Amino acid sequence: MTLKPGNNHPETADFGWYWVFLRIILEQIMPKMKTNRGAAKRFRKNASGGYKRGKSFRRHILTKKSTKRKRHLREPSQVAKCDSRMVSRMLPYV
Repeated sequence: MTLKPGNNHPETADFGWYWVFLRIILEQIMPKMKTNRGAAKRFRKNASGGYKRGKSFRRHILTKKSTKRKRHLREPSQVAKCDSRMVSRMLPYV
């Protein structure tokens, strides 16, 4: 494949039609799955295959909560086994 002078992009070179055609065919056969961006910001995958999440009730109205309660809310939690399938569907590439 030779590139035209001043144009180094393979799609617009001599076989540009081939790459465009291949991209169209692949997109028709295998559509890309979208990641749920809200879930991507809230969950991380563990080494064991599960998902970890942050705990709730730690954003505001903290004065009435004890120090021990706030300290325990800092630690991440494990997503429940029944919910992990739903999370994995929202995060297909994680």
